[in-house]
Amino acid sequence: MNKKYTYVWVSLIVLIFGIIVIPRIVNRLSDGSVVENDRLNTSSEIENEKLGYILLNGKRRRVPSFQFINQDSIQVSDKEYLGKVYVVDFFFTRCPSICPVMTTNLVNIQKHFENEEDFAIASFSITPKFDTPEVLREYQEKYNIQEGNWNLMTGDQEAIYDLANAGFNIFAAEMPDAPGGFEHSGLFALVDKEGYLRSRIDEFGNPIVYYRGAILEEKGTNDHGETEEIGILKADIKKLLEE
Repeated sequence: MNKKYTYVWVSLIVLIFGIIVIPRIVNRLSDGSVVENDRLNTSSEIENEKLGYILLNGKRRRVPSFQFINQDSIQVSDKEYLGKVYVVDFFFTRCPSICPVMTTNLVNIQKHFENEEDFAIASFSITPKFDTPEVLREYQEKYNIQEGNWNLMTGDQEAIYDLANAGFNIFAAEMPDAPGGFEHSGLFALVDKEGYLRSRIDEFGNPIVYYRGAILEEKGTNDHGETEEIGILKADIKKLLEE
């Protein structure tokens, strides 16, 4: 007898749900509000989320010490960047493939934060024997790079390669068969005011570590279906500036 009443109540609840709730869900689906609200909630959560630290052996990873010469023949070290949020890349002026895109993206970012005193960019040449301060100055003028907060650096090649491969884990190597004779990744690293490597967290709770720099923001995707990350890099720079 008790089972009979239980079945009746369950049936009644299901019936009420079908009459009241389902039509509302159908209406929301038809006007797109379910999808829109889900998207907005997700975006809001991402925007409010703090950036993660890049860890090495369980410890927060800092930018290694460095000291090189910039396009004005001035010595620049990692200490010059303390107190600033900055983006790091490795490039070379004769690069015929991804470097022009990377530099164009960085010019875009520089203009976006032109009024931020605590923002900077650090670019290291992987062909320092050719990329003298004079050549780097010409490169700066060619791409209309603004003065002040962007150092194009050259120096000892072994030290630069060690900084790229061991310091940042951003691949750079001399490869005769590669375009321009050198191979390097098109990635950007993001550094906070205290010199720690930072990035946003992916859907699995892990830091993405680096940002794709070789896809134009305006293009959206490349031929391999990879999405540009300049937009999210700008958002993450802003977060660190506000910390």
